[in-house]
Amino acid sequence: MKTDDPDPRVEQTVSGTPRDYSEDLYSLYFELIDVDGTAERLLKDFLGPLHAMRVRRVAQGFEFVAPIQCVPDLIRLLARENIPVYQVVRQAEVEGNWR
Repeated sequence: MKTDDPDPRVEQTVSGTPRDYSEDLYSLYFELIDVDGTAERLLKDFLGPLHAMRVRRVAQGFEFVAPIQCVPDLIRLLARENIPVYQVVRQAEVEGNWR
């Protein structure tokens, strides 16, 4: 078996938005611990003033709106500050414009 062949023991269904490079907005949940406010500051700085107003702190992280293509960049920014992201949940697509 070549290394890029799918493992026949694993179901190969794709759900979600693996190739969505659009600016469509999604409600996202990042599970993380923000001890000193650094994570919230990074998220708000990345999202810009309009979308920063929609950042909502929840018990174990943050909910906010952004394009799905921003998730890897946000995780990278948080990791640079030694802030682990334990879970990312893409919720519903929402109306609005990214820019």
